[in-house]
Amino acid sequence: MKPLFSPPLYMQRHQFVVDFVKKHQPKKVVDLGCADCRLLRKLKYHRDTEVLVGVDINSAVIRQKMYALAPFPSEYLQPGDKPLTIELYQGSVIEKEPRTKGSDLVTCIELIEHLPFAEVERFSEVLFGYMAPAAVIVSTPNADFNPLLPGCSGFRHIDHKFEWTRAEFQNWALDVCRLYGYVVEFTGVGKAPCNENVGFCSQMGVFHKDISRSNSFLGTENKDDTTSYRLLYSVVYPSLCDNNIFQRMLVNEVLYGAEHIKKKWLETSKEKEEGPHECQVSKYPGDHQEQSLAGGEEPYLQGGAICVPLARVLPFPKVHALCGSLRRLQEALLGESRVKLTNDAEALMLPISEEDEEEIDVDEESEEYRGPACTETMQFMADCVQEDWDAEL
Repeated sequence: MKPLFSPPLYMQRHQFVVDFVKKHQPKKVVDLGCADCRLLRKLKYHRDTEVLVGVDINSAVIRQKMYALAPFPSEYLQPGDKPLTIELYQGSVIEKEPRTKGSDLVTCIELIEHLPFAEVERFSEVLFGYMAPAAVIVSTPNADFNPLLPGCSGFRHIDHKFEWTRAEFQNWALDVCRLYGYVVEFTGVGKAPCNENVGFCSQMGVFHKDISRSNSFLGTENKDDTTSYRLLYSVVYPSLCDNNIFQRMLVNEVLYGAEHIKKKWLETSKEKEEGPHECQVSKYPGDHQEQSLAGGEEPYLQGGAICVPLARVLPFPKVHALCGSLRRLQEALLGESRVKLTNDAEALMLPISEEDEEEIDVDEESEEYRGPACTETMQFMADCVQEDWDAEL
């Protein structure tokens, strides 16, 4: 049997919310009646949102899928710029919960029809009067469309307590706007055939706070707010706002860039020894940004280490995105145990490996090559390796 809607109607509803989030970039989104968290799993990829909250009365259905909201391993390797916190609660949408306040967007996708009709007024008060979000998206079945659905007699689902016609839904929405200071736009998903004037299969109201009346509708204040929801799951995604994560990312990118420059410098040094042609470090990401720099920006040997100027590392895209200036890069690396800088903090000191020695024509007995600075550098790197190994255990 050919599907009546393609994509399926639930996907169209979720995509409507995703498009709204892309356009308006709310910081905090609450999904009432989140069920298996399918919508939240889509929204977590839009990292302009910093807090996602899911609420459902059925804890079992949340528990089945809640771990699908956990960060992927790749998100620890490449953390986002902004933090993301996801919280899932068991609770009733007709109960006041202070942790749902201060939201930029609340979604109620195919929820309201599951409430006893006598509780709709209380639901409206909690949602629009107490939570008072900046925007609300409500979707519900359109009873006018039901005659077009094959095999549908009565309500579409056994748990539906009522289903509104377009006129009934719009009357409720306009009453809410009048009582709590909102404006509403009506739309929907699931278009009817061209010759049928019954509206959308799933009707939707998009509510926004009426700024011109907002001073009169500040939400229900209650100094004795007590929590009524039970927290089932909470996770904080890794982000560069965490200083430990920022430092780890920065050091990794700096070492990657410095090793790249060192490798090119060694290759050029070897070519210089083998033939009389011009010695020049090969191009690398950001080279064009360094054309105006004065001389002395090439790597050099000092105390048995290859010193790579930080000015050569800064133009690498990820390093530049993290720091933006040489001064900030130096400040971030000072005191960092995983790297060693020269005394003037102008260059990164990389130890010379056995493979590097083969590339460099240097007297192994020279004071510069095997001097105290070399011993200090090699001991420093050995300590770092030991620290990292201990950390892994």
